[in-house]
Amino acid sequence: MTKLLRPALVAAALLGAAGAPPAHAADEATLILNWYLGGLHAPFYLGKERGFYEEEDIDLTIQEGRGSAVAAQVVAAGDVDFGMSDAGSLMLAGSKGLPIKAVMSLLNTSGFGVISLAETGIETAKDLEGKVLAVSPGDALTQLFPAVAAANDLDESKIELVFMDPAAKPVAVMEGRADALLGGIDDQYFLIEAQGHQPAALRFADLGVNTVGITVHTHEDTIAEQPELVERFVRASVRSWEAALEDPEAAVDAALKVKPDLDRESTLKQLKVDLDLLLSPNTENQGIGYGSAEDWEHTKELLTQYRELQTDREATSFYTNDFLLQ
Repeated sequence: MTKLLRPALVAAALLGAAGAPPAHAADEATLILNWYLGGLHAPFYLGKERGFYEEEDIDLTIQEGRGSAVAAQVVAAGDVDFGMSDAGSLMLAGSKGLPIKAVMSLLNTSGFGVISLAETGIETAKDLEGKVLAVSPGDALTQLFPAVAAANDLDESKIELVFMDPAAKPVAVMEGRADALLGGIDDQYFLIEAQGHQPAALRFADLGVNTVGITVHTHEDTIAEQPELVERFVRASVRSWEAALEDPEAAVDAALKVKPDLDRESTLKQLKVDLDLLLSPNTENQGIGYGSAEDWEHTKELLTQYRELQTDREATSFYTNDFLLQ
């Protein structure tokens, strides 16, 4: 795990009779999530509850999001300080001129997957031939599925894709109108389970198509002009995820205090899946948040081939490990 330096609270002892230092306001910072509050986001609420950001002199506000692309846009516009976006959305946004960069490669293994009912019998990629898949037009999963087909020598003509709204995909699977869906193994999987069905999943990462998942990013101007703020934010965030790794239930409890209508069991299961996605084979000896050049380069190659990424930038230009204590 990343070793963190705790702030030294020695000012009073040093000042002695001279008195306490003058009070000052903490730096205000805002983090926008990639989606509505769920298990993936619980560690940040745990860190805030335990005072990790306050100890770093940060008054943190957390906002729910409406997608990775939106988070990238509002950070680039300077409306919020930090955002959560998947690496694909971040690279596509950066290639179009949005001045953002990842300062934490949070999930280094993709949470994309093929989700079905266990009774359907989809246990390998080859089992997808002859099946109907519920997909959403234009989303990252649908665009990357041809890479899954290529990596597993599938005949795409034998797989029927039915396009529908994201919210309709689990319903279609549960009602038998589709054999499987393309979705998140920490999301739609548990939506199906919560309705009393036994789901099954094949991870893109296990099918030869791993991409860097969720990142935490900020504006390039913030990196240049307020590097100390970024370092303090990253340090507190790493502590938050370390604490969640040690006690996932406490992280979910912290999230429930903010959003009591969350289903505790499903949120906990989501978080545990995400904790398993923190590292990739290339980062398993590194701390939380560390990005691998190999993983980012592979992600760029897949985006270039399957998601129309057009850029002359090196993969390493989209992220930095500089704010992580090694």
